[in-house]
Amino acid sequence: MTETETTHRQPSFSHAVVTRRALLRGAAISAGGLLIGMHLPSRAGAQNTVTQPAISRMNAWLHIGRDNRITFVLARSEMGQGAHTGLATLIAEELDVDPLKVTIRNAPADKAYRNIYMVKSMLSGDQADSLSGLPLWALDRLGRVIGQQVTGGSTSLRDGFRTLRLAGAEARWRLVEAAAAKWGVAARDCSTADGVIKHKPSGSMLHYGAVADDAARLKPPADIPLKDRKTWRLIGSYDRRVDTRNKIDGTAVFGLDVRRDNQLFAAVQLAPHFGATLKSLDDAEAMKRPGVQAVVPLGAGFAVVADNSWRAMQAREAVRAEWTPGPENSLDDGALWRRFARLIETDGKTIHVVGDADKAIGSAAMVITAEYRLPFLAHATMEPMNATARLGADGLDIWVPTQAQEMAQKAAAEATGLSADRVRIHTTYLGGGFGRRAEADFVHAAAMVARAVTGRTVQVMWPREEDMRHDFYRPAALHRVKLGLDSSGRLVAWKHDLASPSIMKRVFPPVTWMGPDQTSIEGCLDGGYRIPNTALKYVGADTPVPVGFWRSVGHSHSAFVKESLIDEAAHAAKQDPLSYRMALLQDRPRHRAVLDLIASRSSWNTSLPAGRGRGLALHESFGSIVAIVAEVTVSGTEVKIDRLTCVADAGTVVNPAIVKAQLRGGALFGLTAALYGRVTLKDAAVQEGNFDEYRLLGMAEAPPVDVHLVPSEAPPGGIGEPGVPPAAPALANAIFAATGKRLRELPVSLA
Repeated sequence: MTETETTHRQPSFSHAVVTRRALLRGAAISAGGLLIGMHLPSRAGAQNTVTQPAISRMNAWLHIGRDNRITFVLARSEMGQGAHTGLATLIAEELDVDPLKVTIRNAPADKAYRNIYMVKSMLSGDQADSLSGLPLWALDRLGRVIGQQVTGGSTSLRDGFRTLRLAGAEARWRLVEAAAAKWGVAARDCSTADGVIKHKPSGSMLHYGAVADDAARLKPPADIPLKDRKTWRLIGSYDRRVDTRNKIDGTAVFGLDVRRDNQLFAAVQLAPHFGATLKSLDDAEAMKRPGVQAVVPLGAGFAVVADNSWRAMQAREAVRAEWTPGPENSLDDGALWRRFARLIETDGKTIHVVGDADKAIGSAAMVITAEYRLPFLAHATMEPMNATARLGADGLDIWVPTQAQEMAQKAAAEATGLSADRVRIHTTYLGGGFGRRAEADFVHAAAMVARAVTGRTVQVMWPREEDMRHDFYRPAALHRVKLGLDSSGRLVAWKHDLASPSIMKRVFPPVTWMGPDQTSIEGCLDGGYRIPNTALKYVGADTPVPVGFWRSVGHSHSAFVKESLIDEAAHAAKQDPLSYRMALLQDRPRHRAVLDLIASRSSWNTSLPAGRGRGLALHESFGSIVAIVAEVTVSGTEVKIDRLTCVADAGTVVNPAIVKAQLRGGALFGLTAALYGRVTLKDAAVQEGNFDEYRLLGMAEAPPVDVHLVPSEAPPGGIGEPGVPPAAPALANAIFAATGKRLRELPVSLA
């Protein structure tokens, strides 16, 4: 096996105690060498340089061994978004090595790896600004109180962009200084390339590992310069992935790939209605089935344990369960929308006011009134929820595809009664996350089942129907909006009322005590358009349906409303929709540059034949600005998407190929939801159970997606989510252009 192959193989999982200190102490003892501790601060702490392990919270570690192996312990989960490649590239750029030569190890659960950037992204502007002035030690303490070790919010690369480069730069400085001292030459006469230090005048060369021990003893200066962007070799041009080989040759380990000696398998059966609990169960018949080992109650369900997954799934049918109904076991779609309508009329609080929207609308030459209904949506990841667990005398091991290691650890500890330090989280690759795997319900269940079969490893899986019907759904939302236009068609007022369940009220209530849930209102009025009079009212609409983070969160419904209405205002004003947006973005050069580029790339100014239409949407989210133009052909009630053009300003781009792939995937994800996404409620239960009822966009339906990036030197924006929000309104606006029909609900229906 070549060194490259070894480098790329995901390490095998073991029962050994893996903590941050133990992992790296072991590496240092066995291989010696240079160990760099890195603090990954929030944007407010980004000016802080790499700090020493003894005085700073460690979020990631870089180790260079005597054997020249470079190991990066990474705290962000890989679910296809390219986090491993992007973050390794940042270190590799400053260290002058190929990212393919960096061995990545998934970090264990530890407070050291908390994501403060993620915390800030969930706060309102005023709340986040108040954090920006805090010193590093205060941010550190705050993170230990309210932060979480989590991958989400399109924050991974934004969080690590400066700090990981500093880590690589510090390591390179130490190595060069150590080599120069060994040769008795000036460090300024030395250079690095491909993991080798060179002294050109003498022709001397040393691999990094040869001086790693000496480098570890050096004290770096407080200020280590980073490379000028003009000298970057990797950032902005590197277009490979560090995990491609694993995924091609089958060595990549996803959650359902985990196999241990003498392993058991379990399938869950959950309550038939939201809020229902298990009253009693009779497992006598199930226990007679071949291979069945146990039936484990789970509070709101049960799990059948067997010697293979098929037997476990089949044996669930033999369990006779009685359920205690929940408090709202008759809830259906009609009752849901009636509740939202009542709340939006009688409740809520105006949380944003600029000018006087009511007065401006009252004197407007033209008023547009619209109501939009957006349904609950499931995550529908390709890999259903699962976790593999083993409880032994030394504690609990969990192998799990998770976005939230610390939450997983806490849930497993609660399920077993163990202290958190006796629960070890081993993160696998994730077969889709989209926010669903930031939850820990499936980890809690796996730990309970492991407790029932102590000493055996058991893989606990949600069959597809359970996964679909027991999700944490994208919140449904009811929007009521009034726009006021003056006699020239200029948009002078926007009044926006919104009723939707709050995610943060469930996940972390204290955030909602400080102000509105930003995940509910994001994107409604913060899109960059200059409108002199605006008002936003929000009411939290509680239901028994559990809600959670869904790819692009609140932007997924607010962008549809905002961009549909901007298009409607443009047509009411008898103006071109792209030019209309330009006029509202006079002081937003980045937004205008995106529109300029998409106008040329999408052939915006060319005409289409009857029955075809072209629609535009522009939306900013997670630090990136994305525009999409959709071209459609409409025949009767059938819609065919002919082409998508996508243009983005994502700030400084590390890996253009990954960025384009994420934008393409995000746009198709958004189209899937727009065309087919709907969770239907009857008797407080989700009716859809599998992909025959909850459709995905098929390969034959998927249009070509042409992606272009606006060159930018701005800080990196997020990229995993921003492609989603503009897809649905671009489609809706294209349908209007082809048919003259406005869409006020999703999924799309022309019947």
